[in-house]
Amino acid sequence: MSLPDSIAAPAPDWTRTALGDSAAWPATLRLTVDILLNSPLPMVLQWGEQQIMVHNDAYVELLGLPSLRAPGGNVPPMQPSVWSWNPDVIVHARQGHSASYRSRNLPVWRDHAFTQKPLDLYYTPVRDDYNMVQGVLCALAPAQAMPAADAGRALTLLVVEDNADARYLVCETLRALGHEVEAAASAEEALPQLASQQFDVLFTDVSLPGMSGVDLARQARRDQPALEVLFASGYGDELTRHLEFPARSLQKPYDIDVLQDALVQLARSVQAKAA
Repeated sequence: MSLPDSIAAPAPDWTRTALGDSAAWPATLRLTVDILLNSPLPMVLQWGEQQIMVHNDAYVELLGLPSLRAPGGNVPPMQPSVWSWNPDVIVHARQGHSASYRSRNLPVWRDHAFTQKPLDLYYTPVRDDYNMVQGVLCALAPAQAMPAADAGRALTLLVVEDNADARYLVCETLRALGHEVEAAASAEEALPQLASQQFDVLFTDVSLPGMSGVDLARQARRDQPALEVLFASGYGDELTRHLEFPARSLQKPYDIDVLQDALVQLARSVQAKAA
């Protein structure tokens, strides 16, 4: 019988941490911590209302902070950058949503100083035995470059979406794809932005409170005839196929490949008008 290449390290004495005796943990917490501690990927877990932090050796090595030691298990004196770079990320995850964010620049400690390192971040909600979200697991990886839509052509987009979570995710996805993005929660909020700033694309939900996305696009096109319009709708192009101005539509829910294809077409159209 062959022996394993290495012998597992002794289990941490969790009774000395804020997590307490592991025998009293929810099964999901035990499983998540086991996966985290055995993973070669940098991982960090935020658990409970106290925001107790558990992390592995790979995370310690990545951050490089001399004082940081795995596996943690206590409330950190200062929130680490994976939680603090954008508080909405944690709110979104604690609402039960998984999400990924590309090329986020986070500080790491190298050569006795902080430097920014681009990382891809993957957040997963962790539930307790009653299916309530009690924690958030973040896995980190070196950033994978994502090209802009067409030969490096970055678009400037105004995203109009009344759902805060959807608006945030769309904007982060577009930024990760290399585009410049502004956002508005309603057509009424978008109109002053359209009047004061030049955009390549208006990317709007069709169904908005107050003025609809269609009426917003119609008014915006009157003021800026070269403006490209991209609609998002749960009805596909049913409500937009017979408009008096050109527009593209995405059927909700759409995936990143469909969005990327639409952006490629829009970038080509913008370039053609500028030629």
